[in-house]
Amino acid sequence: MEIQSLLRLMTLAAVLTANSGHAHESAHPASAPKAFDARKVEETPFGRQGDPRKVSRTVRVAMTDNMRFTPSHIVVRRGETVRLVAANKGQVLHELVLGTEEALKEHAALMKKFPEMEHDEPHMVHVKPGRSGDVVWQFTRAGEFHFACLIPGHFEAGMVGKVTVK
Repeated sequence: MEIQSLLRLMTLAAVLTANSGHAHESAHPASAPKAFDARKVEETPFGRQGDPRKVSRTVRVAMTDNMRFTPSHIVVRRGETVRLVAANKGQVLHELVLGTEEALKEHAALMKKFPEMEHDEPHMVHVKPGRSGDVVWQFTRAGEFHFACLIPGHFEAGMVGKVTVK
């Protein structure tokens, strides 16, 4: 996990310890689109927030209470900007979080310790039952990356997927 992301997570954990009276569902606001400001875009090991005006295609991903994503594997081209539309087909809150396998495992472990942790990054979307939300992402590096639902218990139940960037 890159240092800047780790510092952000540590700061969030500290805030949560001081204000831990909220349930996880209320900790994640409805899936409002992330505002795009090119000056604030940060490069990550798995790409960067994409400009919604440069989306080349939309991929719809269903999230269900059997703790699965459909499709569970997405193939994109390096440099491509994709709109991922995450649709919650279940009865409980789900999320789609992009990242490296290692970063997702670390974040999942933090979520188990601090289930009320608030975060709202451009590489994640939290979706209430019956709703959908978007992540617009530019995949700038070739390789295998992942997406997961990091709500405690969901990741451990196998709610993970893979993105292959060619």
